[in-house]
Parts: sequence; C-alpha cells; structure tokens
Amino acid sequence: MIEAVRALERPLLLVLDGIEDPHNLGACLRTADAAGVDGVVVPGGRGVRITATVARVAAGAAESVPLYQVANLARALRALRKEGVWILGTSDQAPQGLYEADLTVPLALVLGREGRGLRRLTAEQCDLLVRIPMHGTVESLNVSVAAGVCLYEALRQREAGEGN
Repeated sequence: MIEAVRALERPLLLVLDGIEDPHNLGACLRTADAAGVDGVVVPGGRGVRITATVARVAAGAAESVPLYQVANLARALRALRKEGVWILGTSDQAPQGLYEADLTVPLALVLGREGRGLRRLTAEQCDLLVRIPMHGTVESLNVSVAAGVCLYEALRQREAGEGN
C-alpha cells in the first residue's frame, strides 16, 4: 500500500474501519470507483471480506479499485501520515463540519462501523474529525451514503481547485 501511495501526487484513499455488512462494502467500493479513489483500506482481521455479494453490489468495482487489507489499521494510518497523507475521520460528535475541511490535500477519509462509528484507536490516529451536516430527524447515515457524501465533497473541492 505505501509503495502505491508514494507513486501518487495527491492520493485519495477511503479507509473503512470494520464494515460488517457486505452490501455496505460493495456500495462503498462502487462509490469509491465512481469518485476516482486511489484505493480502499480495510483491517484484515475485522469486518467483511470480498464475497459474491460484495462483488455483485460493487458492480465491477471490486476488481477495479485497489483494496488493501492491513493487519493493524492504526499502524497503517501512522504509515500513511509519514508519507504526507492527511488522515480525516468522521464522527457525529466532531465540532467541525465536513464542508469546512480542506480535502484537496493528500487524503485518507476514514469511516467507522455501522452503528458504532470509529474505534477509539482509529479515531486517535486521525489528524482531524469532521461531521456530516444533518438537518433532519435521523441521527446518522448509512456508511455507504456517508462515503459518497465525503468522497464527492473531496472530488468537488479537487475539481474546483483545478479550475474545472
């Protein structure tokens, strides 16, 4: 993973902290592909693996998006930081909103498990925690929807910065 990141000028990675539902992983992979993500990072010992269900929901993205399974997610995030990648996590308790963050830098967007969010050790590795604005009555978004919101905000900012 680190070698691949070194080869990129401005990487955009999606980090999934223990996603358990195969439909969510498949949808996250599909969205990552659509948003042009350079890779998806998942912990090797936790969460769902690539299965037939994941592949079907991903609609080809399980083959097109590099998927990095790491033995220790906190250690992998530290290694990414050493390579100049900004680690941005999501939390409904974060004081800063997603749209206030600069997502044009080399970036790893970290999303937590369904119903539980980021694990403590994962959250501690984040350079910044942001919240997705919520104006209705529901308290949270599905993780694949949250991934879409975050990734497309990063894409919007990056394209705006390039004058597109």
